[in-house]
Amino acid sequence: MSSSKIPPLTYKVVAECSVSKARAGLMTLRHSEVNTPVFMPVGTQGTLKGILPDQLIELNCQILLGNTYHLGLRPGIDTLKRAGGLHKFMGWPRAILTDSGGFQMVSLLQLAEIDEHGVNFRSPFDNSQCMLTPEHSIQIQNAIGADIMMQLDDVVKTTTTGPRVEEAMERTIRWVDRCIEAHARDDDQSLFPIVQGGLDVPLRERCVSALMKRQVRGFAVGGLSGGESKHDFWRMVDVCTDHLPRDKPRYLMGVGFAADLVVCVALGIDMFDCVFPTRTARFGCALVDSGQLNLKQPKYKMEMEPIDKECECSTCKRYTRSYLHHIATNESVSCSLLSIHNVAYQLRLMRTMREAIQRDEFPQFVRDFMAAHFKTDPIPIWIREALNAVKIDLPADLERKEDLKEEPTAEKKREHLVEEQLTAS
Repeated sequence: MSSSKIPPLTYKVVAECSVSKARAGLMTLRHSEVNTPVFMPVGTQGTLKGILPDQLIELNCQILLGNTYHLGLRPGIDTLKRAGGLHKFMGWPRAILTDSGGFQMVSLLQLAEIDEHGVNFRSPFDNSQCMLTPEHSIQIQNAIGADIMMQLDDVVKTTTTGPRVEEAMERTIRWVDRCIEAHARDDDQSLFPIVQGGLDVPLRERCVSALMKRQVRGFAVGGLSGGESKHDFWRMVDVCTDHLPRDKPRYLMGVGFAADLVVCVALGIDMFDCVFPTRTARFGCALVDSGQLNLKQPKYKMEMEPIDKECECSTCKRYTRSYLHHIATNESVSCSLLSIHNVAYQLRLMRTMREAIQRDEFPQFVRDFMAAHFKTDPIPIWIREALNAVKIDLPADLERKEDLKEEPTAEKKREHLVEEQLTAS
């Protein structure tokens, strides 16, 4: 059978948690097989900052993400076509997912004007005008050649309320039809619609219902992880996975904190992406089960052990915390070494979850992970509520020392650190 007769995406659920909504699956794409749940590192402009494609292969990364908006501006459609697509252009033989450029409506809002036709951007590079329509977004993604493409959606800030939220949701549904009509490479690339609806349960349900009427091979959940409360965040994820079909992959956009990944896998999500692992590396921070190690801190100066004794990445095999402290943020190589570790951490976390699901031991994995992640702090209430919703009960927190009661929790410290990093970048 020729490859053109085989769908460009097939998905099979290979194991399900007997308690929660977690599942392990196998997604077969044109360029590679992808085991789910999966974390996709973000290579916005066709590269991960600090990591070469060969190094990603050594980490067994199966799929990464590129950004349609940025790649459409630079290098542009003509260059991508001449190169034979992004895979050849960047020397990456495995799968690629591209977002549509819709997120830039929020992140570059001061540069964008939105109407029914599309989004009119001013380029952040040369101030030139660029109209991104559903058709043009698909044209760029067809030139990129991504295995999975996203529809152009109307994205509003997660804390937006009122009629604008419903307007954006309805427009997203209209735009997916324009994207499907414009899609010229359905034999090679799969288009995912994006569930919108803000923090409104009925709008989310209406959007899922409408999108499920389209002939697509998977679904994305968008419009979250942008400043809303965690209590609202998990409930919207839960609503979406309750209504999305079992036999197609579910992608939660822009989520990458370890605790969030564990909770959302329990809620039934299969795919994730986030810039966080490589961005936090540029600030001298390494990911571990207990959160982050800020290797710029003097306390690491004399520590001659690796970041994580259990990690098999090249950074942990060769370098000590002391050495990484010595070069953190002062030498460009530190970004590369910490990025390699952080991506390895995320991929290992996902692999461990897959294996726990396949052994039907996922609830115990969750309990063990949360105990380690919040070793010195109470587990946040939102996490307990989210996991309770899928029948995973966590043990009560140990009694805290009195002097810790007045200190910020580890989660608050992490959130503050990330806010500082985002502001600085």
